[in-house]
Amino acid sequence: MSGDTEQRESMEFDVLVVGGGPAGLATAIRLKQLSPDATVCLVEKGSEIGAHILSGAVLEPRALDELIPDWRDDPPAMATPVTDDRFMLLTEARGFKLPTPPQMHNEGNYVVSLGNVCRWLGAKAEALGVEIYPGFAASDTIIEDGQVKGVVAGVMGIQRDGTKGPNYQPGMELRATYTVFAEGCRGSLTKRLFETFNLRAGVAPQTFALGMKELWEIPKEKHKPGLVWHSTGWPLPSDTYGGSWLYMLGDNLVSVGFVVGLDYPNPWLSPFDEFQRFKTHPAVRGFLEGGKRISYGARALNEGGIQAIPKLVFPGGMLAGDTAGFLNVPKIKGTHTSMKSGMVAAEAIAAALEGDRPAVLDSYEAGIRASWVWEELQGVRNIRPGFAKYGFWGGMAAAALDTYVFRGKAPWTWGHHADHETLKPAAESPKIAYPKPDGVLSFDRLSSVFLSNTNHEEDQPAHLVLRDPGRWKGTNWEKFRSPESRYCPAAVYEAVGSEAGNAEGEMHLVINAQNCVHCKTCDIKDPTQNIDWKTPEGGGGPNYIGGM
Repeated sequence: MSGDTEQRESMEFDVLVVGGGPAGLATAIRLKQLSPDATVCLVEKGSEIGAHILSGAVLEPRALDELIPDWRDDPPAMATPVTDDRFMLLTEARGFKLPTPPQMHNEGNYVVSLGNVCRWLGAKAEALGVEIYPGFAASDTIIEDGQVKGVVAGVMGIQRDGTKGPNYQPGMELRATYTVFAEGCRGSLTKRLFETFNLRAGVAPQTFALGMKELWEIPKEKHKPGLVWHSTGWPLPSDTYGGSWLYMLGDNLVSVGFVVGLDYPNPWLSPFDEFQRFKTHPAVRGFLEGGKRISYGARALNEGGIQAIPKLVFPGGMLAGDTAGFLNVPKIKGTHTSMKSGMVAAEAIAAALEGDRPAVLDSYEAGIRASWVWEELQGVRNIRPGFAKYGFWGGMAAAALDTYVFRGKAPWTWGHHADHETLKPAAESPKIAYPKPDGVLSFDRLSSVFLSNTNHEEDQPAHLVLRDPGRWKGTNWEKFRSPESRYCPAAVYEAVGSEAGNAEGEMHLVINAQNCVHCKTCDIKDPTQNIDWKTPEGGGGPNYIGGM
């Protein structure tokens, strides 16, 4: 937390929103709808609104209908109504169509580019008078007398040795009466707020997944606008949770995605290579053959559900969206719940500003519990942990029982375990032989990162660091054979050297931080939590375009 006494310029607002995703933008818009005279600022570390937004995505418009009822008169670019809904079980050679679970029904939903949705929401927010600062990374939280007073943002030009470079900028203090943290999954400032205000006391550990996505342009005759296709099963082993999607939108575009639960036990497993292998399945390759891959990205997502939602309010601020964990995993959607959480947060803040009663912020948590968000998450709370508890087939049976017999009202609630605790030693785990990429349907990491338009200034300090460099060899290498070199989807981590310590040097870890696509997987899955993901300079990281 900020203890730097260096003189910085300061700006004052009624409300500061950290994060330009669906939750943060919905918060800002709803605030200006309710309190037009309130001063509202939103900061976003991406180079523009939408630059760091990665999602499938199928949008359930429930929250958007409440926020902007006439949005269909001027919809976001490429919003495509769902026309076909399929759920598949894959074996190694075949695909079987299954009944679509009720939570996954998509009638009335839209296939969208979530980046475009955020750019569209950003324009709506600015039209209402919200001040939006993209490329402005919030690197520290201002806490005075036990209360959040805002953030420090826009620090630039700190060199790798910690000294101030010729382009050094001390950043700015953005101060506010209330600060809403909507950083998305595993937010850097939120992670520290959890500790400072003990926000996770009494709740289950958060559990996560890694989602990877490619955008393809396919032949027109293969394109079926509005097709929503999900699968489960192959290529993942039965002890690993995950699944896939193909969503068709725009002009001959298809979003292809793959999700792997980060509680997997085998350290030899590579989520990225599982994704590449998935695309070679006969039921999938037929969609993609003759097409061209045009973009790639990856992002971690929360899967803990209602059991893992932390305390949402603390002195001077609150949490909204996926930084708090409002994703509905069985529905494979979280935009609508994230937006609604931001709207409820805005309503609590508007009441507090009007009545000058800070305690009114507590109405946010009460409002969430009284909303359809809580009811929705409560009804699916046991489905994701059922797979962790019983494996793939047992999880499928437990999900069917919970859905069709108990209808989400089972008299029990299962918990979670921390993902970094689940790896088994490499010597006790089967090695996985992945096929070489063919450059047609499957690709390597570096060519994929190139398509994410990722960039970090060369002279800035690495934002990925080992808390204790000496710990890596004895644990990560000797016990798990460098799992970070496989779970990272961007070729950031390389185990280099020789076990014998000969001329090649002793085994050590090389961190290529410039490749980082800001997915946060390393910060989550490292077995001793030795990797720390720090906020990089604003404007760095991926720049997702088109239908991403």
